[in-house]
Amino acid sequence: MNDLLHATLSGLQNGLTSLPLGSAMDNTESWQQQFLQSGQPEFQDIAREIGNLQSLLSSGSLSATAIGNSLNMLGDQTSQASHHASADLKDDLLKLADTLRRHGHDLLAHSAS
Repeated sequence: MNDLLHATLSGLQNGLTSLPLGSAMDNTESWQQQFLQSGQPEFQDIAREIGNLQSLLSSGSLSATAIGNSLNMLGDQTSQASHHASADLKDDLLKLADTLRRHGHDLLAHSAS
């Protein structure tokens, strides 16, 4: 999980548009599988929201508002889940949560203009 977390953070540092859609889908699929298999309700909630994000990304007509809202939701859920994470993952999970929310807010600001 640590390697996947670092890969995700690294990929998102350069912005959402720097990630090829195929890579983003592979990354979200890896997270979704880990969270579904976790047996923990808060992680399974994140897996469901990841499924929603995947649907939005593969719908053919990308909605900045819907994707921004989904990223904000994932950021909030990730932040909440970090409270139950081991110490070695907590800081990176909080960074991921902040990054997801920042990109979500950027998309919402862009769609409003």
